[in-house]
Amino acid sequence: MSTKLDHLEAEVMKLDPSSRARLAEKLIRSLDALPDAENAKLWAEEAQMRDAEMDADPSIGRSAEDVFRNARSRMS
Repeated sequence: MSTKLDHLEAEVMKLDPSSRARLAEKLIRSLDALPDAENAKLWAEEAQMRDAEMDADPSIGRSAEDVFRNARSRMS
């Protein structure tokens, strides 16, 4: 990640929760407005990055059983 982006993230994290939520909503809306081809490209890049992270350090992953158990507990 670039130093400029690291700095921006650090500054954003200093905002109060309400402001961060408002900013997150705007950012998500801006991504929703992208053409389908661009969204597909970004998701493919994200998947490749996550796959590389898992290859580099498999201990960061969680079992499907754990993920589903956590999801069910949140839905209850």
